Amino acid sequence: MATFVLIHGAGSDGWYWHLVAPELEARDHSVLAPDLPCDDDDADFTEYARTVVEAIGDRRDVVLVAQSLGGFTAPLVCEQVPVALLVFVAAMVPKPGEGAGEWWDATRWEEARAGAPMDPVEDFLHDLPDDVRAATMAHAQRGQSGTPFERPYPLHAWPAVPTRAIACTQDRFFPLAFMRRVVQERLGIVPEEIDCGHLPALARPVDLADRLHASWLEVAGAAR
Repeated sequence: MATFVLIHGAGSDGWYWHLVAPELEARDHSVLAPDLPCDDDDADFTEYARTVVEAIGDRRDVVLVAQSLGGFTAPLVCEQVPVALLVFVAAMVPKPGEGAGEWWDATRWEEARAGAPMDPVEDFLHDLPDDVRAATMAHAQRGQSGTPFERPYPLHAWPAVPTRAIACTQDRFFPLAFMRRVVQERLGIVPEEIDCGHLPALARPVDLADRLHASWLEVAGAAR
């Protein structure tokens, strides 16, 4: 089966995927969930991608799954190692040469949120089961360096890799209509939808694993 390489979002770590990983392993996949150097002010997306590439090593049949800010790292990884499938999960979809700091205005994110104030707990944790929410709040938090947002984005062309996207119907950070538009405009595809907020790996891990597995079977079948 495949090796699923799970890329976390801003200010996070591989723990974010701890409920999804065993679900994928139960479906006979291997799983890697590397910690990106997100709290290192010397690290930009080039370093983030290098971390993932080194974790992959010489593995093949790689499915790259990117959550949120991980959407900027994933295409850079695709330039360096063979990737069978790229999946964006409630993720930022970049354009070649468009920096992460520019992405917000370019996609009209503020307009999509209608000026709603940011509340990290309510925006990100509102739909988690009580025990998962408590564990998430107790998990050691990492800072997110601003460096990746400030430096030019080194992607020159979109990788020729089969790509899927998943949007979340209750996402308060990247509202559903916003994600549908961005995915359609930038990837030319219609995202699948999961009924949860911005963190489906914590809110709906079994559903997410099912969809990732199904996407892999579709791509693997087409390749035969």
